[in-house]
Amino acid sequence: MTNYWVEPNWPAPHQVRALTTTRQGGVSLGSYASFNLATHVGDDPLAVARNRQRLRTALALPVEPHWLEQVHGNCALDAGAGIDCLAADASYAYGSGAVCAILTADCLPVLFCDLAGTRVAAAHAGWRGLLGGILEQTVMALAVDPATIMAWLGPAIGPTAFEVGEEVRAAFLSGDAGAVAAFQPSPQGRWLADIYQLARRRLATVGVGGIFGGDLCTFSDPQHFYSYRRDGACGRMASLIWLA
Repeated sequence: MTNYWVEPNWPAPHQVRALTTTRQGGVSLGSYASFNLATHVGDDPLAVARNRQRLRTALALPVEPHWLEQVHGNCALDAGAGIDCLAADASYAYGSGAVCAILTADCLPVLFCDLAGTRVAAAHAGWRGLLGGILEQTVMALAVDPATIMAWLGPAIGPTAFEVGEEVRAAFLSGDAGAVAAFQPSPQGRWLADIYQLARRRLATVGVGGIFGGDLCTFSDPQHFYSYRRDGACGRMASLIWLA
């Protein structure tokens, strides 16, 4: 990890470019300090615009990232279609010329590529999206053998901080009894959920060939990451993937 972004530790083809930004390196102030990339959280729009411009310049992006209106659903859109801000929680691209992007501040960002380095995708997976099948829909959208797909689990709220109610645990267990291992009792009489483990189970079920990451907690690292659970009003990191 650098101060400005985290790159996946995965054996992706050389033409695959992927990273998650940190909260450092931008111009936003206050609760949004400093590299907030979201326009919907109450930050100064001019600061967000400057941060997005810094992102494009620092990464030499071929185009503006394909920003989505994330709704905790299970829709995956074609980032190459050239239509931004549609309600969806994942985007995918076949070939170069598009940058898939999602925004998070505790929810799980998942980046995908195929072994041939011809297809990429990015998915926003909070617990509702996981439960609704956003990862499965993204794998399906890539339209290749899932055994040839690898996925990287980016920074998200960790298993010692993500407290949920019994209704969330019951919803996951109703469709997958083995998910019981992803929940531990909390001191408050609720449950601590391991969102990384839940995502791995979902991906393994549909046959994804390699799953990496899942070891960076947004909640416990205020220096590098925004966390909605920790701070309330805050910025968002971007997770990006594209083909050079």
